[in-house]
Amino acid sequence: MTSAAANPVRLAMVGGGEGAFIGNVHRLAARLDGAYQLVAGAFSRDADNCKRTGASLNVAEDRCYASWEDMFKQEAALPEDQRIECVAIVTPNHLHVPISAAALKAGFHVMCDKPAGCNLAETEALEQVIADSGKLYGLTHTYLGYPMVAEARHLVAESRIGAVRKIYVEYPQGWLANAEAEADNKQAAWRLNPELSGFGGSIADIGTHAFTLAEWISGQMVTAICAELNTHVDGRLVDDDAGALLKYSGGATGVLTCSQVCVGEENGLKIRLYGERGALEWHQMEPNSLIYRPDDGPMQILRAGVDKPLSQIALSRLRTPSGHPEGYLEAFANLYTDFAEAVRAGEAGTATNVPGIKYGIRGMKFIERMIESDRASWKWTDFDQGGQA
Repeated sequence: MTSAAANPVRLAMVGGGEGAFIGNVHRLAARLDGAYQLVAGAFSRDADNCKRTGASLNVAEDRCYASWEDMFKQEAALPEDQRIECVAIVTPNHLHVPISAAALKAGFHVMCDKPAGCNLAETEALEQVIADSGKLYGLTHTYLGYPMVAEARHLVAESRIGAVRKIYVEYPQGWLANAEAEADNKQAAWRLNPELSGFGGSIADIGTHAFTLAEWISGQMVTAICAELNTHVDGRLVDDDAGALLKYSGGATGVLTCSQVCVGEENGLKIRLYGERGALEWHQMEPNSLIYRPDDGPMQILRAGVDKPLSQIALSRLRTPSGHPEGYLEAFANLYTDFAEAVRAGEAGTATNVPGIKYGIRGMKFIERMIESDRASWKWTDFDQGGQA
């Protein structure tokens, strides 16, 4: 049993009311290892929805709040051993920074759905709020929680494939392939609205996942970008398809594509890394396998399982023997459990093995640099400063 499971973190949620998708995913992930107890929530601005959601989750009615502002004020006034300790934020993007900042200032840790915010400036400003608060801030970049992603990162760090030279990462989906997909779809309604999601479409929703996965595994940071954004469905105000050439800090070059108009694709996140002495390949829809191609031997398929000879970080993110697949919810839970352990360990800023504000800022830079590069007359855009590289 983890220390957090022995002493669960008292959790509140903002958003995730009746009819929302991602809120229940967060709740299931937080509950899986017994590291949290959901004790409060501002689940919806609709009072009835909020009460129904709270009742279904066995949250006391007097701790189902009309707004997140009320919740932070009233919870902060409770005795220290009763008030919430951590806030999960599962609202549309435009509320991520305001709620995160308010929660931190009220003395609560924050676990936020990605992206960190709607624009780079507000996300960079949040970094100082986190530092001043002395609290933890985490982002649920779900795919970083997979055990075989951890194994890939370990193998790169251990130079098992040598210096990484080439990175291909792609994330195709098909759920927004036509205008009819938007009709009566709550998720599509806000994700395609720049006032609620920011000015990135596919690049914000799934491109940031691909971008962060590549940096997380490779250990190299993007330094320059050459991008193209497309909007294939008439009338949309944000992109639904994009691609980019990338240059990395360690000398690697890369190609990134993301699209939500690829008919027939489900959740096809894939990454390939080619080094001096080998290569790695991982597919999100087959998450328990990692393909390893050493230059001095045959291709190997490394498989997940607590009985497999994997790195300690990969094994720590597994629960079952080989042949018993673990997937999306377990990966999500790994981030939540690691975050809870960091809370109980008294960590501040960024939790061990959980992406924090650094990756939040880089994700927002990715969105803004993609847009800037697409509109520019020059070929390469400097990633950190903007403008011509």
